Amino acid sequence: MKYLLVLGDGMADEPLTELGGMTPLEYADTPNMDRIAQEGACGMLHTIPDGFEPGSDIANLSVLGYDPRHYYTGRGPLEAMSMEVPLRDDDVAYRCNISTVVNGTMADFSAGHISTSESHDLLEALSREVPEVFFREGISYRNLLVINNGKGAETTPPHDIVGQNIDPFLPSGGDGDILRHCIDESTRVFRGHPVNKVRISAGKTPATQIWPWSGGKRPALPLFRDKYHKNGGMISAVDLLNGIARCAGMEVIHVPGATGYLDTDYHAKARYAIEALRQLDFLYLHVEAPDEAGHLGSINEKVTAIERVDEMLGIIMEEFTGVIAVLPDHPTPARLKTHTRDPVPFAVRGLKKDNTKRYSEREAQSGMYGTINAIDLLPLLFS
Repeated sequence: MKYLLVLGDGMADEPLTELGGMTPLEYADTPNMDRIAQEGACGMLHTIPDGFEPGSDIANLSVLGYDPRHYYTGRGPLEAMSMEVPLRDDDVAYRCNISTVVNGTMADFSAGHISTSESHDLLEALSREVPEVFFREGISYRNLLVINNGKGAETTPPHDIVGQNIDPFLPSGGDGDILRHCIDESTRVFRGHPVNKVRISAGKTPATQIWPWSGGKRPALPLFRDKYHKNGGMISAVDLLNGIARCAGMEVIHVPGATGYLDTDYHAKARYAIEALRQLDFLYLHVEAPDEAGHLGSINEKVTAIERVDEMLGIIMEEFTGVIAVLPDHPTPARLKTHTRDPVPFAVRGLKKDNTKRYSEREAQSGMYGTINAIDLLPLLFS
């Protein structure tokens, strides 16, 4: 038996006045997701254990069956694994955003979704000023900062404080002093950098500083094939997801044109998924676009992203006849522009059938699976 899990990051939402009281999932045209619900069964999934913030790292670990209470060390080291950055036992790796702060307020956690080449140029200049830390350039605003002999620090995700003064959320404790020093230096270096001169002259959002967050040491996950006795693979344009996959010994499949943003190539992801499933027992197909739209607060973009995910799913379903599950990792309500810890809807075709007629938050609440913990999802699929 073959298994496909399609995860639309942040796809769940709340009823919106702008959509006539419907959620983006309910409003969007999703015939293929609805078909999975109609021909299969639905339920609700708790993806964030008590005591954890509702991040994609926690949620996706949970969906893959790795209990964050036992295996989570931080988002930074997972992304380091994706970038194939060798971490020593005493290294602490932090996610490092390129961000925009205006008059002390977090204006944009992604610096207007700065390009990868611009981000690289800025970090290269910064690394010369703070040689005591190591920077590794990633994609767009998503980068890495590593401290040797690190102690960890209290940090806050920048997408959680958009529109707020940053002072109460600056890194503290442990590595806090050196992280704040890096932030201060980045503010100075970025201010007069040619990248920002070009961006400002073009009417784009300037990149004013870095924002390090979610540091941790190298994790140790049981191998996916040992845990489930299946060969697993991951398709994602996000370093976090690929890092989790590498830690679990899953095959990481890179898709040309997959950007981790709204302009990702959904059709290419579908084609690569079909090909991967010829060789693999299980594929985790992750799409970041709905989450990005939620963080932007764009209802229209979120609806569009959900419909594009559905189109991608339809292409796959023309050829794939195994077990399919569709779900988000967490809600990213467009009104709030950040994640919440509410349960998310899931639908599975190929195991059992209930009376649900379409895939949505409200419909899934009446599904036969009820509400379960995310770490129990894959055992449910594989049973």
